[in-house]
Amino acid sequence: QAQDSIFCSEEDNSLYFTYSGKSNVLEVKQLNYQVNLASQIPWYEKLKQMQLLCKSGPDSHVSIIQNLNLKVHSGQMLAIIGSTAGGKTSLLDVITCRHHGGKIKSGQIMINNKPSTPQLVKKCIAHVRQDDRLLPHLTVRETLLFIAKLRLPACFSDSQRKKRVEDVIAELRLRQCANTRVGNEYLRGISGGERRRVSIAVQLLWNPGILILDEPTSGLDSFTAHNLVITLSRLARGNRLVLLSLHQPRSDIFQLFDLVLLMTSGVTVYSGTAKDMVQYFTELGYPCPRYSNPADFYVDLTSIDKHTTEKEMESLKRANTLASLFQEKIKDFDDFLWKASEGDSAVTTTSKQSDQLPGVLKQFTVLLSRQVSNDFRDLSTLLVHGFEALVMSLLIGFLYYGHEERLSIRDTSALLYMIGALIPFTVILDVIAKCHSERAMLYHDLENGMYSVTPYFFAKILGELPEHCAFVIIYGVPIYWLTNLFPEAVHFLLNFFSVWLAVYSARAMALWVAALLPTLQLSAFFGNVLFTSFYLSGGFVISLEQLWTVPYWVSKVSFLRWNFQGMMQIEFTDSIYDMTVGNVTIKVTKALGLDSEPLYISYIIIGGNILCFLLFYYLSLRFIKQKSNQDW
Repeated sequence: QAQDSIFCSEEDNSLYFTYSGKSNVLEVKQLNYQVNLASQIPWYEKLKQMQLLCKSGPDSHVSIIQNLNLKVHSGQMLAIIGSTAGGKTSLLDVITCRHHGGKIKSGQIMINNKPSTPQLVKKCIAHVRQDDRLLPHLTVRETLLFIAKLRLPACFSDSQRKKRVEDVIAELRLRQCANTRVGNEYLRGISGGERRRVSIAVQLLWNPGILILDEPTSGLDSFTAHNLVITLSRLARGNRLVLLSLHQPRSDIFQLFDLVLLMTSGVTVYSGTAKDMVQYFTELGYPCPRYSNPADFYVDLTSIDKHTTEKEMESLKRANTLASLFQEKIKDFDDFLWKASEGDSAVTTTSKQSDQLPGVLKQFTVLLSRQVSNDFRDLSTLLVHGFEALVMSLLIGFLYYGHEERLSIRDTSALLYMIGALIPFTVILDVIAKCHSERAMLYHDLENGMYSVTPYFFAKILGELPEHCAFVIIYGVPIYWLTNLFPEAVHFLLNFFSVWLAVYSARAMALWVAALLPTLQLSAFFGNVLFTSFYLSGGFVISLEQLWTVPYWVSKVSFLRWNFQGMMQIEFTDSIYDMTVGNVTIKVTKALGLDSEPLYISYIIIGGNILCFLLFYYLSLRFIKQKSNQDW
């Protein structure tokens, strides 16, 4: 008790977090699980290794979990420990129905005597992953408020949602950092332990009965890790079922566990109470040395040593022997536990509450608010983008500045093409990089059913409009007047609108490319290929009449070509340019073959480009899993 007070500065009086639903039971029966190693390799890695068309053989199927049994009740905290590649994370993925690329050969997983399904898992299990997936520019309280608006049932009022957030903040000891930005590796924010507790708080908001955590203490110092596990133990005492995986917890953390499952190479070596593990192995002839950490000693004892073939065979034989002995000892126990303490947690029931989540419109408003808040908190990035637009505008503007007479036709056409073609490329790279930085969190949210694709899509599109408008204004206004283009308001507005559409078309294309491909490098490459194709077929590098069939048809859908054509028509309409050929001066009043269609056709086609790219973006979000590198 005195030790707990060292780590917990606030009184533990949050009775709200005693889970008030029916007690839960998680049971795994005779589970055998295989993974196809070939399917674990992303397709782009196979392409790099020239293995994309190679079929996986039988050797690529590896048994990850063998004959595993466990049974856990509410009020208990079960720790799955073992060496790396022991099957801990795979077991959690199977329990939460996220075993992509694997196959359950036999056995079943039961939640409250019902077979586990993705729908059942979403209703009663909260899964906290190993890496923290949070927006860095929001504070802790804002992060939880946005999640509460998305995740809590529609019947909750705003005051109830705020109270739930404050309860979670108090329960997880986050009051001292509630108004601090979350941060990330690039932005200073809360500490690593606090960020991990925020990830737990995100899942705890909807008050789940089962809490599953994958390596919650990884990357944390020993003091912070101990503090975190004390918090998890307190949550378990509140009539919750807590399941977590760890490598080798230190001794004071090990003492906090109710139950321990020791795994090695997919087999169970021990499953029972933590306090009885030393006694169990002592009876088998493996006593824990005095002053040693039992978790360290027995994980090392059961690990597979792959330094030499002899050591590997010896350690593998020892592990299989221990696994066989354990199966023999628990064959008569229904709960599959060695000397499991009996006694059920008290069951407290309350009136059933509607669990209908907020509708699509509510999700859209919350996501839009979150998008705008996170973007506009990132002032450094906004200032860099604004400065970038201003510098490019001034560089081009001052290049053409100072001419008393109007520019020649050649110089004017070059200027108009540069205005419409240079800045979209920087927009493409910026948007792709930003989307990939958010991709891990998006995948996590969609997998958890926090919101659907449609409200996210519209919130993303509308949330970035203010930044886009500001960007184009900073870029388009100075360059027009510095370069002495046609000095009338109507011409300026038409020119500005054409640039606005072209830049937004580039932004929409970047959104699609970022959602289509799994890595930043692939998205940047494909975006560059598309943009270069549109650039070369835009009608300036080579005339449209000289293009052969393929680039000619590319030019038909090139937003750069139609932007260039539109701006040429705007500039040359109502203008007279002198073009000298030898000793003859010709008065030019048309856009040199780029006026075959009316101006509105250019606007319509660029707008069509935008709609098509946005449709492709939506379909990519809808049908392609938004996995990041860390999710493969």
